[in-house]
Amino acid sequence: MNLRHLRCFIAVAEELHFGRAARRLHVEQSPLSRTIRQLEADLGVALLERRSRTMRLTPAGQAFLEEARRVLLAFEHARTKARAVAAGHRDTLRIALAGGVGPARLSALLALCREEAPEVGIRLFEAPLSQVVGGLGNGLYDAAFAMAGEMQAGLVAIPVWQDPLVVAIPTRHPLLVHKRVPLDEVVGYPLVLCHPQVCEECGRQCARLLRLVETPPVVAEYVTTHSLMLALVAAGYGVGFSTAAHVMACRQADVIVRPLDEDSAALTTYLLHPEGAMSEPLRHFIDRAQRVGQMPLDVQRSA
Repeated sequence: MNLRHLRCFIAVAEELHFGRAARRLHVEQSPLSRTIRQLEADLGVALLERRSRTMRLTPAGQAFLEEARRVLLAFEHARTKARAVAAGHRDTLRIALAGGVGPARLSALLALCREEAPEVGIRLFEAPLSQVVGGLGNGLYDAAFAMAGEMQAGLVAIPVWQDPLVVAIPTRHPLLVHKRVPLDEVVGYPLVLCHPQVCEECGRQCARLLRLVETPPVVAEYVTTHSLMLALVAAGYGVGFSTAAHVMACRQADVIVRPLDEDSAALTTYLLHPEGAMSEPLRHFIDRAQRVGQMPLDVQRSA
């Protein structure tokens, strides 16, 4: 058994489809299937329950998936630390991103870290929130950014910045008569929203906002990326929600951005870290994140 076996199994376990997993790994399907069968033979247990049209993990497979992810994360940590030492970094912070982090905020934070603490390396990991929480608890990450503020015991969630929600509107749309768009006017039109299973915490914050109005919204489409939302808005599918930070990083022709006329309309990003004593580099990193959160983001809005 080697790391390649673990990577292959993780891909199959997450996709639950050999064809999709093979495309994700850029390999042929038949060798991938043989690799998984060899892994099961080495372990002496069935990891997958194969049916004619579906596949699912066995209880042993689910347990092995969690451990396989942990092994790969530990290997990545070891490789990162070795490279950091070779590059002259005294310390390395492992920061996880659980989605929803505005690219403009993240760029500003990383630039500030390079300016004030160039001797501290920063390694970024993108992962689902459940994996991030587990990694923080197991010491695989030093801190994380997420949209979730309610954490399990042993973790601390610090709000580091809020990004006001704005409305993405197609050109020549009736909502453009408003310089600040009332929320009850927005829900009068079909919405293009982030998919609740992909952007879970962002979806929850948007859902809380939509509960402020009596009219049930009509969702034209759920999307998994910000760029797809803007493309559908430009095509006239509906209107969407974004933030000033995301708008700065992703422009789309035929989309006009207007602020919401709702003071509470903002998405909060939290920095998560384990309870207890923290290293000096992490303490300074949190301080810089909070300072970035206080910086104004200048966004030019189309008239």
